[in-house]
Amino acid sequence: MEENEIKNFIKVWISAFISLTYCYFIPMKIPKGKFRFLSLLPVLYLFTFILPFKLRTISLVGGTAFFLTWLANFNLILFSIDKGPLSSSSSSNPPISYSKFISTSCLPIKLKNPSSSSHHQTTTTTNLAIKGLILGLLTIIYEHKQIIHPNLMLVYYCCYLYLCLELLLAIVAAMVSKLLKLDLEPQFNEPFLSTSLQDFWGHRWNLMVPNILKPTVYDPVRYVSVAVIGWKWAPLPATLSTFLVSGLMHELIFYYFGRVYPTWEVTCFFLLQGICVALEILVKKLANGRWRLHPMISRPLTVGFVLVTAVWLFFPQVLRFNGIDRVSNEVAAVVGFFKEAGTTLKLVFRV
Repeated sequence: MEENEIKNFIKVWISAFISLTYCYFIPMKIPKGKFRFLSLLPVLYLFTFILPFKLRTISLVGGTAFFLTWLANFNLILFSIDKGPLSSSSSSNPPISYSKFISTSCLPIKLKNPSSSSHHQTTTTTNLAIKGLILGLLTIIYEHKQIIHPNLMLVYYCCYLYLCLELLLAIVAAMVSKLLKLDLEPQFNEPFLSTSLQDFWGHRWNLMVPNILKPTVYDPVRYVSVAVIGWKWAPLPATLSTFLVSGLMHELIFYYFGRVYPTWEVTCFFLLQGICVALEILVKKLANGRWRLHPMISRPLTVGFVLVTAVWLFFPQVLRFNGIDRVSNEVAAVVGFFKEAGTTLKLVFRV
């Protein structure tokens, strides 16, 4: 990883920190509505069209784009109407603190509700350590990809992406939890145990995404749809709209990665998932709980469908900008850095 990239990364996050500080002290004093939204527009523009383009390294630009372009922008849009986690009306007395405003606005964290038992499994340190070791092994295996069957490599890409995302978000959440003394929800809940597409996308995979898309996309579309098709069927267009927005946001992040115009296959992937989730909702409403597939059948069907459609529509775009090669090289560079640092420390102590 180049020294200039690290410097740019530091500058980007200093700019983000200053921008969010402005949001806390200025727009917070403006009444909710269009004037607060207008006061936030420069920050929204900065987070979307300026800061992500300052970086080229996938691991850095990916996290920055997800935290700023997606999470922070959507949270600030909710904040403009005094909704969401930054809302003063939804915060307990005293009003939301400065540190909590900054961290909650742009980091993938969700506070646990102590009054109710979470349905998410607690991600233990041992569990994450094992997954970190598996990721390291996968990075070594990638060096010998030329002798591995292409179909096995596609499965490899799915596992690699999942482990990279989970470990990145878990590390960020752990740091915030230690610094702010907060009890946080895990961001992944063993997605390979999903029993349906609703379960996979809504309760197990990258939970910060449904948490932010529900109030910004799903709820407004459902509210409008009720007047047209009624409460019973309103979730269907709301679900499709949510997956469409998710697809478009992924297209934007992929553009940051490769600086190449989208072919819209990623959007098609998420639209397909949304259509199938909507069909699941429809079938469940018609069945009315009369029958349900056994988990031994529904789990492989669910995970298999996601994997097959990802190989078909999602991963061709990852390979288009040489994503796996670049991430593997970055992971190897980080591992090499720590190895070199460890060797240096040993020499120092020997002296």
